[in-house]
Amino acid sequence: MTFSLDMYKTKVEDSILNSSISLMTNILLQNGDSFNDNFPININPFEFKFDSPEKLAKWKEDYEIPQTASAEEAFYIFRDKYKIESEDVDEIRRILAIRYEISTQGYSATKSIQIAKEISRNSAVQLQENGSKLTGVNVVVEPVRVYHTGSLASHILGYMGKISEANKKEFKENGDDYKYDNNAKVGQSGIEKVFEEYLRGTNGEKQIDMDVEGSITGEYTSKEAIGGANIVLTIDANLQRVTEQALVANIEKIRSGGFNGNAYDAKGGVAVVTNVKTGEILAMASYPDYEPAVFYNGISQAKLEEYNQKGIWTNKAIQSAYAPGSTFKMVTAIAGLQEGKITTKETINDTGIYPRAHKPHCWYYDSYHTGHGPLNVSGAIQKSCNYFFYEVGYRLGIDTLYKYTDFFGLGKKTGIELSGEKAGTVAKKSITEEKGQPWTVGDTIVASIGQGYNNFTPVQMAKYISILVNGGNPIDLTLIKSVVQSNGVAVPKTTIEEFVNNKLGINNENTNEDIQLNPDAVNAVLEGMLSVTDDVGGTAHSVFENFNIEVGGKTGSAETNTTDVNAWFVGFAPFNDPEIAVVVLVENGGHGYYTAEVVREIIGEYFGMNVEQITEDMSTSSEMESFR
Repeated sequence: MTFSLDMYKTKVEDSILNSSISLMTNILLQNGDSFNDNFPININPFEFKFDSPEKLAKWKEDYEIPQTASAEEAFYIFRDKYKIESEDVDEIRRILAIRYEISTQGYSATKSIQIAKEISRNSAVQLQENGSKLTGVNVVVEPVRVYHTGSLASHILGYMGKISEANKKEFKENGDDYKYDNNAKVGQSGIEKVFEEYLRGTNGEKQIDMDVEGSITGEYTSKEAIGGANIVLTIDANLQRVTEQALVANIEKIRSGGFNGNAYDAKGGVAVVTNVKTGEILAMASYPDYEPAVFYNGISQAKLEEYNQKGIWTNKAIQSAYAPGSTFKMVTAIAGLQEGKITTKETINDTGIYPRAHKPHCWYYDSYHTGHGPLNVSGAIQKSCNYFFYEVGYRLGIDTLYKYTDFFGLGKKTGIELSGEKAGTVAKKSITEEKGQPWTVGDTIVASIGQGYNNFTPVQMAKYISILVNGGNPIDLTLIKSVVQSNGVAVPKTTIEEFVNNKLGINNENTNEDIQLNPDAVNAVLEGMLSVTDDVGGTAHSVFENFNIEVGGKTGSAETNTTDVNAWFVGFAPFNDPEIAVVVLVENGGHGYYTAEVVREIIGEYFGMNVEQITEDMSTSSEMESFR
């Protein structure tokens, strides 16, 4: 527990109030405790604390201070305004700090204002001992929020902080403002923010008795508080920990040139793990992350600057959209097979340079000056052949390709129970038409390999892979296992869904049509993903060689608008009866193959394997796309 110091409004003369404030602040300072001090004038020397002349001028206007007044003159204007009789400048300054806080924050006989937080036990005892000399002053014993797991799942859980004006406005609009006072700590991000109403509960009421001079003579509970709900997440804590550790280790390895000596300035990363049958999210990591504990009692300026520099504010899993690169090729493959534009046995001969539109090269041609040769759909996925998917995309046309992109949930919000989710963008004709430009064949074939206008969030990619490997069964991604009220009654799933949709402004988007995936088409695609990890020549074979579980996967290296190349790996396991899907992205990670190690570690943890460290033979050259 910890102690804080509150003040209630009392009907006493200024001299009594000022004397009480002087004693209160003196006790705090003698014990090394601080108090709220936002009075904008320093002493020794006298100076204003504003960072611009405009702000100073506005402040003087608001408080009816002459614009020509110096800091010292303004200081004494406030002393006279609050009828402070002391001649001690330090004492005057202490009293002004509290009187100014009272005037800006407001308080009443029933609604207190917090003067100090986390004060020492010595201060608490001395303040209580001097209660008869203190007007409206109340020492409050408060529970302490402890984060035992540090930064674990920080972007999911979110953080709490002191109620802001924006919070107050939102709560007032919802009719919940009665639950909060000026000192309340409320959820500012993550689950803490979205489920604030459930987690908060209902405040009790405490009766404060005061004598005629404003001294508190007693207090008692007149209305019992009702505890908030318990929210159980779908996250597996151990899997989350391994996911975060594996992601960070991988980013550091890429930065240090741990793969073939090729170092990339990896800027951050994401990993998402889903149950492919239920849509439950088992782990979701976004790096860099943060420590929620530092926000609870007010983040320091130094820590704030550190976090700003690191760029921790974005949950990359839901708030950043990226070109999927070759991890999108399974969509094109399924669309081609479903629509009869290709068959599972048909081969397309990759000659290296695709003859249509702007005549793009297959990545293999750029590396080896030749094409892959004839490939069927499974082989094209294994080799990640751009030429093959250019041709399939051309045969499909963008409208049909878009239909399947939409079916897999790409380019639209998943409805996950977190605020700030982005929809991303999907390649379609309306994008160029809105610019007054025609859609071209070149736009279509670039879209067919996951580039161009395609930009999806990692959580959308996790949904897409889950639907693919479960045979096309629709799922809704979720972080919420259950919400149980303090009386032990579980909140119905439908009620939770309605609450989240209203809170986040989500409209349930249906796919264009109910597509039933052909099992033969799905099997051909999944066989191709298995060969990526299982067959010699597969783009991630060396990572999963001798692994005890069959894993299907796909690498992707997607060029950005800069010189960066984002690295993707999507995978699932076990192959014969998929349970989980894993999606990993490292910003400017160089090659999708590099991120496969993260997926291996996650799958190993999920299945309880005692996996020994696998060392790749870097002396042999693995096949890598320069544009996939």
